[in-house]
Amino acid sequence: MAESTVKGSAKWTTTVIISSSLKSCEISTALENQSHKIRYSDSVENGSIIFSLSGVAFLLVDAKECLSAEELFLTKIEKFLSIHQNSFVVLFAPLHGPEEWKLMFRIQERFLGSNLRILPVHNAANAVNLMSTIAKTTSKPYMDSICYRMITTKAYIIEQSPVWKTLQKIKLGSESINTS
Repeated sequence: MAESTVKGSAKWTTTVIISSSLKSCEISTALENQSHKIRYSDSVENGSIIFSLSGVAFLLVDAKECLSAEELFLTKIEKFLSIHQNSFVVLFAPLHGPEEWKLMFRIQERFLGSNLRILPVHNAANAVNLMSTIAKTTSKPYMDSICYRMITTKAYIIEQSPVWKTLQKIKLGSESINTS
């Protein structure tokens, strides 16, 4: 992972492996514009994007295409799931109406109990933003930072909590009763 500073804030960049079928796609261009190192591969599933540092994989699925050939896409998702442990299906639709929600429900039903997550998105910018955020927050340096901040926050809340202080007083009060 490389980090570069842009106007005082750290900009996160990493290597992204993209299916060659997405070479001329708006999403690959948007990822390149974010300064990610893009590697195209014929050996990954068509429509897939893999953030190697985070170990997160995304399968881009157009809702209209999926509705017309649902069984084919379900097989494709199943294969994708068997390869990638931390996987997301990015379901594109300009509007997520009743048919698209039913499709998401059927996909969730079919893969219930698996580690598959579905991200409904409306456009490429929305998809890139979600994928980048997920990949960034699941990368090791950011995970460590998030865990540290959560532990610090938890400690602060416990120290400042009136409930916690009351429980400590009760505990101290009960100890003095038990010792006499």
